[in-house]
Amino acid sequence: MSFDVATLRSYVRDVPDFPKTGIVFKDIAPLLASPDAFGAVLDAMAAHFSGPRGFDAIVGIESRGFIFGAALAARTRSSFIPVRKPGKLPGAKDRVEYALEYGTDALEMQRDVLTPGQRVLVVDDVIATGGTVGAAIKLIRRQGGVVVGAAFAIELSFLEGRKRLPADTECFSLITY
Repeated sequence: MSFDVATLRSYVRDVPDFPKTGIVFKDIAPLLASPDAFGAVLDAMAAHFSGPRGFDAIVGIESRGFIFGAALAARTRSSFIPVRKPGKLPGAKDRVEYALEYGTDALEMQRDVLTPGQRVLVVDDVIATGGTVGAAIKLIRRQGGVVVGAAFAIELSFLEGRKRLPADTECFSLITY
């Protein structure tokens, strides 16, 4: 089934004042509940990065990036590599701290899951300020991975997250606010 962007947008629900006053949260639960809409998002991501931009691994960012990333990895027969908040992964890990509006946060990736030279697509549900995906890109590059791009279901363009990523990172998002 084919979906245009306006139809996909109708599957995203606005939740005012969540998680705090003044924020309008973009809830993707209705999109995930529709096999056809969810499948259309995965199809669009896969199609955009097929051919010469191809990838053989997907890094999914905790936690909703796991939903899109793991499903896309299974659909494209690619490896899936989780990037998580500190303390959630066993074994040797790399860690990158990144700035938040107030303070810092960090992401970790296991050291033995990525092969140097492996072509990697970063996947998350939303790109907002770009801090989280920027940290994931640093982790991938630190381990010798080649980032072919970053794919998102939603982009909050008014937060200009795309501008905070390395200039050579191709970004693809389906629904823009």
